[in-house]
Amino acid sequence: QVILSTNIAESSITVPDVKYVIDFCLTRTLVCDEETNYQSLRLCWASKMNCNQRKGRAGRVSKGYCYRLVHKDFWTDSIPEKSVPEILRCPLGTTVLKIKKLDMGGPKALLATALSPPSVGDIERTILQLKELGALTTCVKREENPYDGELTFLGKILAQLPVDLHLGKLIVLGHVFGCLEECLIIAAALSLRNFFAVPFKQHVDGYRNKLFFAGNSKSDCIAIVNAFKAWEACRQKGELRHPKEELEWGRSNCIHIKKIREVAELFHNLKKRVRAFNMYVNTQPSAMDQECIYKQRFILQVVIAGAFYPNYFTFGKCDEEIAVRDLAGKDPKTTIMLKNVPPYGFLYHKQLQSLFRQCGQVKSIAYDGSKAFVEFSRNPMEGFKILPAVYLSIKMSQLKIPLELNVYYPDDIEKRLQDVRAAGVESLRVNVDYQKQTVEPVEVSFGTLHQSKMIPNCLLSIKITEIVEVGHFWGYRIDEKNRTVLQALTAEINYQNLMDLPVSPHPELVCLAPFTQLENRGYYRARILYVCGDFAEVFFVDYGNRSKVPLKKLKEIPSCLRELPFQALEFKMCKMRPSAKSLIYGERWSCSATQRFASLVNGYTLLVEVYSVVHSVLHVDVFRYLRCKELVNIRDVLIEECYAELAEESYESQQSHDLLKGLFLDEVKTEDKMPVSSREEKYLIERLLNLFSDNKSGAPTHKVTISGPFCPYEVKCYSMTRVTQFRNAVIQKESINSVVVHDAPEDPFQQLLVAASLSANATGSTVILEETSLMPPIPGLLALLSMLFAPAIELRVDKSGKYFSGVLCGLGWSETCGAPLLPENDMELTFDVHFGVEDISEINILRTAINKLLCECALCSGQERMTQLQENVRQKLLCLICKSKPRDVIVPTWYEKPYAWNQVDSQQIIDQSEKQHERENDLYQLHKSVVLNV
Repeated sequence: QVILSTNIAESSITVPDVKYVIDFCLTRTLVCDEETNYQSLRLCWASKMNCNQRKGRAGRVSKGYCYRLVHKDFWTDSIPEKSVPEILRCPLGTTVLKIKKLDMGGPKALLATALSPPSVGDIERTILQLKELGALTTCVKREENPYDGELTFLGKILAQLPVDLHLGKLIVLGHVFGCLEECLIIAAALSLRNFFAVPFKQHVDGYRNKLFFAGNSKSDCIAIVNAFKAWEACRQKGELRHPKEELEWGRSNCIHIKKIREVAELFHNLKKRVRAFNMYVNTQPSAMDQECIYKQRFILQVVIAGAFYPNYFTFGKCDEEIAVRDLAGKDPKTTIMLKNVPPYGFLYHKQLQSLFRQCGQVKSIAYDGSKAFVEFSRNPMEGFKILPAVYLSIKMSQLKIPLELNVYYPDDIEKRLQDVRAAGVESLRVNVDYQKQTVEPVEVSFGTLHQSKMIPNCLLSIKITEIVEVGHFWGYRIDEKNRTVLQALTAEINYQNLMDLPVSPHPELVCLAPFTQLENRGYYRARILYVCGDFAEVFFVDYGNRSKVPLKKLKEIPSCLRELPFQALEFKMCKMRPSAKSLIYGERWSCSATQRFASLVNGYTLLVEVYSVVHSVLHVDVFRYLRCKELVNIRDVLIEECYAELAEESYESQQSHDLLKGLFLDEVKTEDKMPVSSREEKYLIERLLNLFSDNKSGAPTHKVTISGPFCPYEVKCYSMTRVTQFRNAVIQKESINSVVVHDAPEDPFQQLLVAASLSANATGSTVILEETSLMPPIPGLLALLSMLFAPAIELRVDKSGKYFSGVLCGLGWSETCGAPLLPENDMELTFDVHFGVEDISEINILRTAINKLLCECALCSGQERMTQLQENVRQKLLCLICKSKPRDVIVPTWYEKPYAWNQVDSQQIIDQSEKQHERENDLYQLHKSVVLNV
């Protein structure tokens, strides 16, 4: 028998009959990186003392032997006698807080008396980090010694909670902003082992389940909250009474039941502990509508950003022009790219389709030389967002899941063609359409020209049939020409002798279906969205609406009707994006924004001006006559009422716009001419498929591994803090944000990513982000949250002195030392939207409100008073972010002396702290503003 053990067995396990110990003399030790202070488990040599303990596992009851797998000279000269004490390797934050709580004198003096005293530098840095956290006072100007401070109310709480210091701050800020329960769940879960299970060889399923629990939040912390609440809700309903039922629920949701129970135990323990500080979870929450649920989620995201400051990251820019070219103009929201596809790749399209079955429904595969583009089906009733199938496919690449095809040698294929000239056939551009069940050569044409058949001119009269979301809808043309086409199509369908479906109904199948809401019993062309029981949800491809239809009423579509172009058109309003208010109160658009948009367009004949055509979607300006017979742009109404704001169109849209402009100006319409060779190519494709399908030519002879999947819109993150800005940043592979695809590369502003914890690799060259949360795409949010939660800031002013160009965030400058206090954590930000003096005042007002609430909390004020103060803080936060007029976009300008403090003339500084009688033990001190030359 062989026992494999970690160093846990050095002293705690005794197996009497062990005769031999084989020791590699290695151990994994938790150490702190000297520069970044990030922890990492590093493989290093064990001490002789540890190795002797290991030797003692043998020979307990009889003679034993120990084999050390190192050279004898190396053992004598290089293996250390003793291991480094933990006090010299690990963070000292909790130790310093306990010293301050017990009032045992200065931390430096007391820790100097330890048996193995930590270095003075480590103690000083720990004190500065506690000041940055808000656990110690930061009134630098009034301190002679910057390496000491008094405990704040936050510091007193952190000293008594059995969790990491940042998680303790999360709990306190959760109480301040009225989301204590959610923060207690996150703190409990992150203090213990991750309860999201990754089944063996089912990493993609584990990632899919975590995506499901995160909703559209792109936050690991929110996924934890939702999964925990889902488990609790099932238990309260009595659905998990039997252990087998609970284990089955855990298995189907990739949740480790034992671990989630441990989290529940710690959650209830923490809930009891925080009551001592006048913090209570609301046991009778009021009924919340959909907008309130989304608002609560946003506030929780802000709290996460506040608790884990300064673990801030952002993303590099995606070059749209290069990305469009790499993806051959395909839709990045639905398509991924493969490389190293073997010659005659289309022969293996069924194998390729099956490889991606675990990701989603494959709509088509386009082959172009050694590349292939896999497009997944998109529900026409869903908004424009990157499909989960795209994330899951890229995850496969990240996990190095091999994509292997069984293929034939090209020479063998060419021999079977015999008399036919095969030149160029092996790298032929072929499109496999699983919806139409066709494999055809791709005609070289521009999508815009192809769409011009559906768009006779740039102005169209339309009727809306289905609203997907604000500015995104389906409809059809109501001009005389299109009405005639639809009538002829309906007459042709009703003339046919309709047959029952030859196959069982399934998603993406095009068939004929009755529209149940109409009195006449006519049939229309439809696509099945999904099947549920005896009914199917179908989408009518000529009108753009949908209906629930009994399966037995679905009919087969005659081949003569399958090839005709679908008449329904998909529209998206151009140059518009959701406002901050819409993003906060909804997934992308709030319920009130959706209702307002519906009231503006439903039941009216609309005039649309086509701006561009992108991936078969018409980007348009929508006009409607109001009561005063005035033609108004619907976008202008939504912007005026603060539901939307102006935005740039994507590179593809702008390119399409230029093409369309030329097309509509050109009076001569060129007719499409089918290439002469296309019929020959189609014949060759059919012949090859017949020869090599179903192994008619024998089994494939060898395997080929395809590279990918890839997405040129995938972006990498980088750190905002000074010490790690040039280090490689890698998001932990279990995180939801381990795959980030930029869904709006045209947006000029930066997006914020927050990590709950950071660690470093063995060499310290790479920072590893754990439990990440991606903040909503609100312009200026990164700068606002940085200024809101930074201990101190210094505003940057442009050369003319007329506007703020950026900000330096950090612990600030020490007059005593004449140097920055914690320069490694300083963040230099450039503004991409306009901020004024009034914004800094609002941030200070919000910081004052947070301080006031914590002061009242320390005085044990009643629950009614606490609720009022919480609502006041929440309202001030929302007022800071949601402006009636969106902040103007500005071109970012990098400051000429980055990371330099004291760059503002003292006469230009506005110090609000003098007016507001701030207390030294407040969590946040007030920021200084700067006078502008306006």
